[in-house]
Amino acid sequence: MVTLHLLVHPEATHVVEGLVGGWYDAALTARGEAQAAAAAAALATALAPALEAGERVAVVSSDLRRCRRTAEAVTAALACVAGRAPAVALDAGLREQSYGEAEGHPVGTHPWRPPGPGDDALHHHDGVPGSETRAQVVGRVHAAVKRHLAAAPEHLVVVTHGGAATYVVTAWLGLPLEVVGRVRFATPPGSITTLREDPATGDRRVEVLGDVRHLDAP
Repeated sequence: MVTLHLLVHPEATHVVEGLVGGWYDAALTARGEAQAAAAAAALATALAPALEAGERVAVVSSDLRRCRRTAEAVTAALACVAGRAPAVALDAGLREQSYGEAEGHPVGTHPWRPPGPGDDALHHHDGVPGSETRAQVVGRVHAAVKRHLAAAPEHLVVVTHGGAATYVVTAWLGLPLEVVGRVRFATPPGSITTLREDPATGDRRVEVLGDVRHLDAP
């Protein structure tokens, strides 16, 4: 039985600079670095009893810098708690939705058409050259999550982006592609979501969603 710990990268430079993110390789801000350390410490503290009992943990992350730095904070915190930490496995399949030619440019520079209430949100294209549809994002994120779950030990930490995080949850729940076009879970920057499988029934539970209490801790 694998417990999945989902961590969304905290504040990044493109957000405060008003730039389109997606695959744009923004760094964490100084505030984001502090938030990453706080989230990592909270996660390591939560995992400490399991690690002391001999359970193992794997850490996988989007390969973009803002997630990579967050994942490095997690492994550093795990090393402090357990005296050892796994290497971070980087996976481009866990990236945020690509916004094509708009990435790295000021928000509003490129015309963007979100899906309307009556549109096929899953296959809608926003009109920006090179951008992904939700179907493309869901397909690659689901594939990445399934791949890592198949090889995971007792605990799997997944570090990703706010938009992609929804599809980590839908992959965990086993929701088919055709039903997730309008699904959105509240997973703020720096938040931790805990997804646990019931050992007695095999039911998959969203135990904690988008927890940010550690960001408010003194």
